[in-house]
Amino acid sequence: MTIAALEALTFGLGRLAEAAGGAGHRLCLLTGDRAVYRHELAHLTPEALAVLDIVDVDTFDESACAAALAAVPDLRGLVNSTDTWSVPGADLAAKLGLPGPDPAAVRLLRDKSRVRALLHEHGLSRGRALTVRADPADPSDPARASAASTASAAAEILREIGLPAVLKDSAGTSSRNVWPVRDEEQLHAALAEAAQRAFAGRLFAEPFFSGPVYSAETLSWEGETRLLGILSRQMSPEPSVREEAAAFPVAFPAPEPGLLQDWVGRVLATAGHDTGFAHVEFVLTAEGPELVEINRRIGGALVGEALCRALDTNVYEAMVDTALGRRPALLDSPADASSGPATGFVLVYPDRRGTLTGWTGLDTLSAFPGSPEWYPTAVPGRRVEHLADQRGCTGIVLAEAATAELALHRALSAAGSVRPVVAADDDEG
Repeated sequence: MTIAALEALTFGLGRLAEAAGGAGHRLCLLTGDRAVYRHELAHLTPEALAVLDIVDVDTFDESACAAALAAVPDLRGLVNSTDTWSVPGADLAAKLGLPGPDPAAVRLLRDKSRVRALLHEHGLSRGRALTVRADPADPSDPARASAASTASAAAEILREIGLPAVLKDSAGTSSRNVWPVRDEEQLHAALAEAAQRAFAGRLFAEPFFSGPVYSAETLSWEGETRLLGILSRQMSPEPSVREEAAAFPVAFPAPEPGLLQDWVGRVLATAGHDTGFAHVEFVLTAEGPELVEINRRIGGALVGEALCRALDTNVYEAMVDTALGRRPALLDSPADASSGPATGFVLVYPDRRGTLTGWTGLDTLSAFPGSPEWYPTAVPGRRVEHLADQRGCTGIVLAEAATAELALHRALSAAGSVRPVVAADDDEG
């Protein structure tokens, strides 16, 4: 028997393979670029290696994926743990008669503007969403048309949303195409820049909510939701919107954990997510939590690893259970986020664009407390183009401690010794 995965997150493939093997199944990974998983493949345990098959296929070609899945012997389930492939994954599971989410519900969650509007309608958000539409000005003069369109959009945003606001792609990932704006000059600049970008969805505006950013890591089954813990998220200074560091599990004083459990359960129910993992990003404002976005998957970067360590269990077993259409054992497990060590991790970015040639400081990590570990997300020779979002990340430093606060301090200290070495264009020629 086999479980297939339509791509996967950069980290966690090994644990997923072990979970599949533990359930008596093989794991078949469909991927368009196995180099994405180079770190995971290089560190597979013998147990994971024994059950993993890889099929190279254009995963953006749904017909090719359907044919590849049809060739998998005794296929019993389809794991879909990414945002990019969530809709085609749901469609493929439905076509093949495999357990899986309602494709319509997945499409809703992939549309951040629709989710915001729905939560506002049900009293779960103080903010509403406004689709930013281009104004059909004189097409014979593109420059004039663009200026007129920007002015029209800015006026509507100021009238309907106000400032500060956030402009973003309704189906964006990795913090791409996100513009926080605090004044009219920033608003016009953001709209002009957005006019030159390609979007996975469509541009929309929503209020900017002030406060620290967290994410609720949850697991659901048929409408019942368990809050596994809260992850802290340190963001870069504006105007960049990249994630810098995170720690898990965050300790909140009573009655905050119960209130957050209730809030995230109502948000997920309203948005139509009733089964599987969810990674719910939110701002904890002075008036309470406000949603940033819902990802119907386990958290990215090293969130899955943080969950495994804190809960002292392989949480990917719940992903396998869900793919097989059965209630995840983790939902009823007595383990909580204090069972194992807390973790903190720091994303390492270069300070300029160019070609990555390596890193300095990796050989000194063992001198730091917390058993720091290095998880590369790039290889020497890769060109770094984007510094304002997660695409510029070259690797992650993870450290452990008894609390999330101490783990983050240790990770920050260790990561401070690691420096990406980048050859700028003028250094290469």
